[in-house]
Amino acid sequence: MSIDGRLLRRAIQRLEDEKKTRSDRAAAKRAEVYRKIPRVRELDRELRLTMLDVLGAVSAGADVDAQIAAAKQRNLDLQAERAELLTAAGYRACDIDDEPKCTRCGDRGFIGTKICPCLMDIYRDEQRRELSECLKLGEETFNTFSLEYYDDRKDPDTGISPREHMALVFEQCREYARKFGKNSPNLFLRGGTGLGKTFLSACIAKVVSEKGSSVVYDTAVNTLAAFEAEKFGIGDVNEAREKTHRYLNCDLLIMDDLGTEMLTSMVTSALYTLINTRLITGKKTVINSNLTPEELSRRYSPQIVSRLEGEYLPLTFRGSDIRIIKRDMI
Repeated sequence: MSIDGRLLRRAIQRLEDEKKTRSDRAAAKRAEVYRKIPRVRELDRELRLTMLDVLGAVSAGADVDAQIAAAKQRNLDLQAERAELLTAAGYRACDIDDEPKCTRCGDRGFIGTKICPCLMDIYRDEQRRELSECLKLGEETFNTFSLEYYDDRKDPDTGISPREHMALVFEQCREYARKFGKNSPNLFLRGGTGLGKTFLSACIAKVVSEKGSSVVYDTAVNTLAAFEAEKFGIGDVNEAREKTHRYLNCDLLIMDDLGTEMLTSMVTSALYTLINTRLITGKKTVINSNLTPEELSRRYSPQIVSRLEGEYLPLTFRGSDIRIIKRDMI
C-alpha cells in the first residue's frame, strides 16, 4: 500500500489542528476552574512539586524508595481531593487536563516511523473527501446500483439481455473492489454515455480507498493536462508535478472519459508514459471511455492501443442512456 503524500500532509495538519483545539479548550476550562475553585490551582501546583521532591531525594542520596513511596501516596491524596472538588462543582478531570486523545502515539500521529491508526483514520477520511469532491456524487455504492434501468429483452445476436449482461459486469466490478490487491488486473470500462461506468468506478474507488489503498480519480483531460503543464511550465509547476506524481504512484488510478482530451503529440506521449509506467511498476488502473474499439484504434498510437487491449480487462457496458430514462420517468 502506498501513501499519498499530499493527503498525508493534510491529515497531519488536521491532527495538529484538532490537538490544538483540544488544548485550547482545556486551557480555557482550566482557567475557569481556577477562578471558581482556587484550591484546584494550588493542588495542581502541589502535584507538580511531588515529582520535584523525588528528584531532589535522588540527587541528595536519600532513601529513594521511601521518598518515592511517600511522594506516590501524597500524589494520590492530592488527586483524590482534586477529583472531589471538581465533581462537586460539576466538572470532570478530562475537561481541564491537557491529555492526548490517542494513548498509543500521544497525538503525534506516529509510533516510531509507523503511522498510528489514529492518523490513518484521518488520512482515509481525507481520501474519502477528495473522492467525493472529484466525483461530485451522492451515496453511490454497490448496494444502491440498480439493474432496473437496463432492458431485459434478449439481444438476438448474443442471446442475453442488457440487464443480464450488466449483472455480470456489476459482479465483476464488485469483486474487483473487494479483492483489490497487487494481483488485480487493470480494467477498461467502455460503452456509450449514461450506462453506469462512472457510477461503478465510484463504487470501486470508495471500497478500495476504505481498505487503505491510495486512490486517485480524475478525468483524462485533467490528468493529461497536468503532464503538459509540468513539461512546458504552464501555471503552478509544483502543483502540476505533485499531481503527476500522484497519478503515476497511487495504488489505483481511475481515469474517466478517455477520448475527450484534445489530442496532441505531447498528450499522446503523456498518455503512453502514464499507462506504461503504471504497468511496469505494477500499479493498477481503471480507465473509462465512450470510444468503440475502432475509434480507439483510429485515435491512439499502436503502442497505446496494444497496451489497452493486451494489459487491461475489458468490461463493455450495454443498454440505453440511464440519465435519459430517468428524465423520461419524471
